Amino acid sequence: MVQAYNFLAAWQLFPEKGTYELGNRPKSGIYTIRATENKKEIAISLNWVTLENQAFGSAYTLIADGEEHPFSDIELADTVLVQFTDALNFEVVFKRNNQVALTVLHALQPNGYLKIIQQGPTPDGNAYTNTEVYHKQMSVIPYSTSVSGALIKPTEQGVIRHKALTAMEEQTNMQLEQIRKQIELLAVQAREIQMRKELSMIIYDARLSFVPVIGQTYFLYKKNDSSCTLSLISPKEYGGTAGPYKSFIAPVKLLADHTWIEM
Repeated sequence: MVQAYNFLAAWQLFPEKGTYELGNRPKSGIYTIRATENKKEIAISLNWVTLENQAFGSAYTLIADGEEHPFSDIELADTVLVQFTDALNFEVVFKRNNQVALTVLHALQPNGYLKIIQQGPTPDGNAYTNTEVYHKQMSVIPYSTSVSGALIKPTEQGVIRHKALTAMEEQTNMQLEQIRKQIELLAVQAREIQMRKELSMIIYDARLSFVPVIGQTYFLYKKNDSSCTLSLISPKEYGGTAGPYKSFIAPVKLLADHTWIEM
């Protein structure tokens, strides 16, 4: 069960990130994996809400020893086995009449998300693959995970709680996204100020034969001795060259705060 540790959590569905070859895309969902008192068992529960706001769920307990064991829901499978490849991957294989009815692959992604891939035959015998992506919740489990086996329909209270948690998640994510954008904007502004500071240091170390005027554009050149000088004459007036200087650096403007900006 040590390998299962990274999976033990309540995971919330990203509906827009999933692909569904069988069934309809749900509006929201919670996938919970927890350990039982028996260290060889894990309990898995799935609760989801359809686009029509109908809530459904299922839950079962599995022995995670890599061997086949009888499964409680005979409509789905006769036997089931759980096999951990490593600490980041495990699969659950459901069998009916000695044939694989469903394989559920669990894979932890580098970004911390949980990807679940369901593969099996459709009712008409064709193969299908459904892929879902979940993110870990902050230890909030909106449904009871003690029910095992059959398909269940939660109480109205459970539906209300699920909707409230979903709304909370959407609102906090939106607020965090706004803060992230503000931080990114501040970072851009800080870089711009730093660039203006560095350019200003170069210009104030340069040779100035006149008093610069705020808002006026000037031309920064590098001289043959690698020092800089500020000029009123543009490269265009020098015939598209740096004139008597080694090279042209950039047109610059003096701002009201006495910093310089490259034009």
